[in-house]
Amino acid sequence: MNFGPQHPAAHGVLRLILELKGETIKSADPHIGLLHRGTEKLVEYKTPLQALPYFDRLDYVSMMTQEHAFILSLEKLNLTQIPLRAKFIRVLFSELTRILNHLLAVTAHALDVGAFTPFLWAFEEREKIFEFYERVSGARMHASYFRIGGVNFDLPLGFLDDVFLFLNQFSCRLDEIEELLTNNRIWKNRLINVGIVSKKNAINLGFSGVMLRGSGICWDLRKVYPYEIYSEIPFIIPVGTIGDCFDRYLIRIQEMRESLKIIYYCLNNIPIGNVRIENNKIINPIRNQLKQSMESLIHHFIYFSKGCVLQIGNIYTSIEAPKGEFGVFIDNKKNSKLYRCKIKSPGFSHLQGLHLMTQNYKIADLVTIIGTQDIVFGEIDR
Repeated sequence: MNFGPQHPAAHGVLRLILELKGETIKSADPHIGLLHRGTEKLVEYKTPLQALPYFDRLDYVSMMTQEHAFILSLEKLNLTQIPLRAKFIRVLFSELTRILNHLLAVTAHALDVGAFTPFLWAFEEREKIFEFYERVSGARMHASYFRIGGVNFDLPLGFLDDVFLFLNQFSCRLDEIEELLTNNRIWKNRLINVGIVSKKNAINLGFSGVMLRGSGICWDLRKVYPYEIYSEIPFIIPVGTIGDCFDRYLIRIQEMRESLKIIYYCLNNIPIGNVRIENNKIINPIRNQLKQSMESLIHHFIYFSKGCVLQIGNIYTSIEAPKGEFGVFIDNKKNSKLYRCKIKSPGFSHLQGLHLMTQNYKIADLVTIIGTQDIVFGEIDR
């Protein structure tokens, strides 16, 4: 039997070929590729700045974290050190994006199972985070805000105060969502002991992020291989016990609370200073300089027509995206356009485990398991 791609619980253009015995699933074969846009090939024909917006559109629920991985790869290739204030701003937005992602993951999952109210509450909170995106970049979703050497603009006046107000009220809203779901008898019956993944299977299938931590493995790239300022920030890694859907739900809730701690740290410790390096061969000059300096005007023209100067070599960089380990491999041969770009998306590995996770469960449980995987086809099909 076909499940999707029109089914509303398929979370995008997922087509599953199910083998059933009555209502019991014996086999689930995912058919992907309906959203394939050739992103990795398109990047080869673009300068890094022109390629950046493609990364916003991969996992279109956690936009700035995708940019983050690409920019970190380019900076590692160029051995670029960025100002401390820029690092704080990146971490601040990466954690806001984690909340943005988990709000949709938890409440869309609840909607699939039959709980409607949390979905409406979450979208009210997501709208506030979209406003923060808009205030620094001009775009509600696809920000293209990070740059090699820092970020595009400094934070506007009063921005950090507004983030602080958001954090204070968001904690209460998170409590309300938990009040509706965590001890709800129907919710627990639908999630507990459903879609169990053992530690061994989670490792063998290449799971990462919440899917890996739900099975009891304490692995988070922000702790294991810290980047930016994560090594300085005190936070804990939530870990599950049996690896079922309920464990993964609880971890996402707890991760949002940990993200609040990280953002509070950024608000309390963010330094004053530049948000970008001063090397105009790597990043474009600020607008004020264009009206006063001929050299800045020349750099501006070269940067937007030919692209920035890149070192020859190859590098792989990965970050702890909201869905798991998101990695970017880049290979540069000779000029400002990349010879090769390969993207490692966490959702692709999670989807290949769907057959194992759904075997001998009912069709109604299939919807629960897909929801708890938190898959987005922008990054799977690319």
